[in-house]
Amino acid sequence: MTQAAMTLAEKLVARAAGLDIVRPGEVVTAKVDLAMMHDSGGPRRVAPMLQRLGAAVWDPDRVVVISDHYVPAVDAESAGILDLTRKWVKSAGVSKFHDMQGICHVVLPERGHLRPGMFVVGGDSHSPTGGAFGAYMFGVGATEMCGVLVTGEIWLRVPETILLHWRGKLAPGVVAKDMILAMCAKLGMDGGRYQAIQYAGDTIGMLAMQERMTLSNMAAELGAQAGLIAPDGVTSDYLLSVGVAPDMIDTAYWQTDAAAGVAERHDFDAASLAPMVAAPHSPANSAAVTEHKGVAIDQAYIGACTGAKINDLRMAASVLKGRQVATGTRLLIAPASARTTAEAAADGTLAALTEAGAILLSSGCGACAGYGAGVLAENETCIASTARNFKGRMGAGSSKVYLGSPYTVAASAVLGRIADPREFLA
Repeated sequence: MTQAAMTLAEKLVARAAGLDIVRPGEVVTAKVDLAMMHDSGGPRRVAPMLQRLGAAVWDPDRVVVISDHYVPAVDAESAGILDLTRKWVKSAGVSKFHDMQGICHVVLPERGHLRPGMFVVGGDSHSPTGGAFGAYMFGVGATEMCGVLVTGEIWLRVPETILLHWRGKLAPGVVAKDMILAMCAKLGMDGGRYQAIQYAGDTIGMLAMQERMTLSNMAAELGAQAGLIAPDGVTSDYLLSVGVAPDMIDTAYWQTDAAAGVAERHDFDAASLAPMVAAPHSPANSAAVTEHKGVAIDQAYIGACTGAKINDLRMAASVLKGRQVATGTRLLIAPASARTTAEAAADGTLAALTEAGAILLSSGCGACAGYGAGVLAENETCIASTARNFKGRMGAGSSKVYLGSPYTVAASAVLGRIADPREFLA
């Protein structure tokens, strides 16, 4: 390894720290390009801290606030949280406020706030989603976010890089959600060791942008700090489509140098991968769908930042078109953003879903985080396209949640039991 060779993670941290070279284990202070908060962990948590400190936001133009957890308000408490959020944004001078426009991890790139080379912190555990765009993005708690809001800086230990290398072409009906569940099964929920995961290989290059977001999003379920994908033409095309200026998109430099060393490498074969399902109560409890076929379900849920983007809805529609949701089973659809809903309405995706019997919900975190419509009653069983199936997360503690791709969730809704989507796509 030559002295100047660095991984993508090291390059991103070095830039933020104002250094030419960094090495794993070093502690650096990084300047934050952007801080993202939502209504649940944002203003209602940090505003009292800022008030006690008598401090103001260091740069309101570098702060993005998105309301997604308590939307739409279902009671006085949630209405009060949203009211506080709206008032704080105005008083703090934050102009980048996306109110009830969708889930933060989808809205942030959708509105052109991310690009390669950025160093970003988010007030949510699934903030590694930003790594799909070649940005170093990770989640922080309210206390750390308060520090960032006051100083514009945060310290971190330079991470090691864990390379997750995929080769080959995915079979029909097998998608990024199946890939990440397979990785969770192999590495476990602490396999990322709070280091930087980088997804690489020819399989990754073939994935659409929103599929890459699924992988980076669930780096959190692997226990990583960041989930990175080196930017390429797919990244550039997406960013141009959402209004990022061409001169702000650098895909050449933000790559792992050939001579750079990584701490670990794990290899995966995409061609041999089957649709995966995670059984209760952990994403790491994943196996091929054939291991769980026939498990009866009460509810199928397509939602969350992980599983309700436009490509996710189109997957579900391809299974559901011309079919009906099984009697006694409910299928709930919560699109990841308002723009997703509009796009799905324009291209016929929503019609295919609702004609099959799906119930359309508002955009937001919803049942994935245990809020609002879609939460489960005692002893109910659900299969969901969400990222997590922890005990009690989607409702009653006795409920059971299985995880699968939108293909698998839709197929299961048709049969009223966990099903192999490949049988519907032949």
